[in-house]
Amino acid sequence: MLRGLYTAASGMISQQNRHDTITNNIANINTPGYKQKYAVTHSFPDMLLHLTGSQDIDNGKSVGKLNTGVFAEESLQINLQGDLMQTNQFSDFAIVSDIGVPGVNFDSSGKALTADGELIFQPQAFFTVQNGDGETRYTRDGQFKLDEQGFLTLPDGSRVLGTNGQPFRLPAGMTFNELTLTGDNRLVNPATGQSAGQLLITRVDNPNKLVREGDGKFKLAEGETTARPITADDGVEVRQGFVERSNVDASQAMVDLMAASRAYEANQKVIQFYDKSMDKAVNEIGRI
Repeated sequence: MLRGLYTAASGMISQQNRHDTITNNIANINTPGYKQKYAVTHSFPDMLLHLTGSQDIDNGKSVGKLNTGVFAEESLQINLQGDLMQTNQFSDFAIVSDIGVPGVNFDSSGKALTADGELIFQPQAFFTVQNGDGETRYTRDGQFKLDEQGFLTLPDGSRVLGTNGQPFRLPAGMTFNELTLTGDNRLVNPATGQSAGQLLITRVDNPNKLVREGDGKFKLAEGETTARPITADDGVEVRQGFVERSNVDASQAMVDLMAASRAYEANQKVIQFYDKSMDKAVNEIGRI
């Protein structure tokens, strides 16, 4: 009897994790560059049941398999392109990334199977920034600001990097209103031809290897070396005066939220049923 109680409890925990993931997506629906996550659940290993009374269980007759519960193993993110929103702000930038792999057709979620049956993910492009500790991070949030020293930064103070590997800094006396982004991601003054520098856009071959840090920033998992600057062949475009909206589907998120709530309630009812059954077994049948 307790086996069913534990199975229902594991279902409640998994649905709670799913519910938390969806509400986090909804809370970030207006966060520039946010990539939605989804909870991945797996069943516990199956138990093989045998008929009782056998001296040697290996020779016993098989009754079948029983699933003993489910658990939320991890939360994966969907790294697909979000819609672009025009802001007309000279310091706002958005990446348009649809990097292809020869001979591979990615599905709507950015996954594909190779001829050898290997699961691969579509590469993605990111702005490259440096946090307060001098560590390299990646983001799709292009709402940049200029600090007092002329450095291009994110709202949290992380500095945007140029292709020289150094924080991007405007020359003295230059303002963003004078600058236009060129096709090779350089910021230049069209009137004088003076260049302020070139934005470093990084290609990550397997974006699922990125570790989410918060504030829209990611870092490479330890030991991963699948990041490199983009080339002209990657077909990545950066647009000035736009920001990338989150790729959260609000309608689907609400449907998933309701489904998680109903599944949680169903498991809760099962636990209540077991509680009443155990109460009857102990307090009523036990007195006979």
